[in-house]
Amino acid sequence: MSKKIASARISEKSSKLLQELNNSLPFDKVLYREDIEGSRAHAYMLSEQEIISKKDYQQIEDGLVEIYREIELGEFLLDGDDEDIHMAIEGRLTDKIGDAGKRLHTARSRNDQVALDFRLYVQKNTQKIGDLLLKNISTLIRVASKNTQTLLPGMTHLQHAQPINFGYHMMAYASMFKRDYERFLSSYERNNYSPIGCAALAGTPHPINRKTTAQKLGFKAPTLNCLDTVSDRDFALEILFNISTMMMHISRLSEELILWSASEFKFIQLSDKHATGSSIMPQKKNPDIPELLRGKTGRVNGNLVALLTVMKGLPLAYNKDMQEDKEGVFDSVKTALLSLQVLNEMMDEMSINVENMEKACMVGHLSATDLADYLVKEVGIPFRDAYHITGNVVNLAEDKGVDISELRFEELQSIDERIGRDVVALLDNRASMNARQSEGGTSTIRTLEQIEQLTCWVDSKR
Repeated sequence: MSKKIASARISEKSSKLLQELNNSLPFDKVLYREDIEGSRAHAYMLSEQEIISKKDYQQIEDGLVEIYREIELGEFLLDGDDEDIHMAIEGRLTDKIGDAGKRLHTARSRNDQVALDFRLYVQKNTQKIGDLLLKNISTLIRVASKNTQTLLPGMTHLQHAQPINFGYHMMAYASMFKRDYERFLSSYERNNYSPIGCAALAGTPHPINRKTTAQKLGFKAPTLNCLDTVSDRDFALEILFNISTMMMHISRLSEELILWSASEFKFIQLSDKHATGSSIMPQKKNPDIPELLRGKTGRVNGNLVALLTVMKGLPLAYNKDMQEDKEGVFDSVKTALLSLQVLNEMMDEMSINVENMEKACMVGHLSATDLADYLVKEVGIPFRDAYHITGNVVNLAEDKGVDISELRFEELQSIDERIGRDVVALLDNRASMNARQSEGGTSTIRTLEQIEQLTCWVDSKR
């Protein structure tokens, strides 16, 4: 049969340039599983509604199962001159079973067919990404659990600010990934409705049952409005946005891993199998994985902006512009899945230099805020006055070339005689870290609470 099935109205052969521009098979062949899955469900419904005969249905079912096997085994190569995956499979089916194959497209259009295939793809990969996020959260929890007493300089403006523990820092990223997971889950629930049966844009006069196909395909229900459905790509935009936000979080973590592995910090060391050497400098060990992850973020952001731009001016319903909806999604999904896998492996095998982290806490007067808090709580000095007194103490420590925690009691009193001897213990960095016991704070006790809560949450999602 003709490779160009949808050509009844066109009498002149298409320009070769049009064929090249129009041909989506090179990239939408990724959807062959979803296309066959959707066609099997549609054929089942047509049979149940007595729109096609049981005999025709069985031929279609057997033919589609065989085509799936052929593709999986490489016996049917999706590299011919069909214009898309839908035509490729339908053409193959008709070649195999004859007229019964021509009845498969009854009561549907490529508009609702592609909407179905693409939505199934997005829904499946939303779940896959969610599962990998849970793995990464669990890995971060494991790292955190081992380091709830490992001191680390907490920073603002990339300047030393207050002492925290490394486990607490890891829990910050685990919290980001939790929000990412919840976004993917929310998108899955919101988009779990079946497009098939909407036909071109207005439904069909055939006595179909959209609930049957929805149930067969694992959807919650059919979509509400067919005009909206065939032109809706919100589900694609959502997965692109969710991936971009997730990759932004991964990029932030990657940036810190890059900094921490530099000679100036030496807080962490990546395993040799997660780093590369230099082609000219034999001493180099480069953090290529976090650098690549940081770079991939720009790529997925571009895919999101591209689809937003394609969709922004389209009238209802389907327009051929929407053929541009898939490549960016395929690329971002592939990037997200690989990124989460390599990140999880790298974090699991990363080693932590506790001594260097704790040594760095002696730079920057991290417990200065504790002195100001002491003056407010114990002496009754207004905070603004306590702030300036503490500033004078910091200046004294700077002049002496020591950390504020290393000043002797007499030196502290030389700034303000109201400072009591008990403040010396409070200025110790570990005491400072553990003093922050407000809910969500960095103390070891509060960090352990966060670990326990997030562990319970992860367990509830499995």
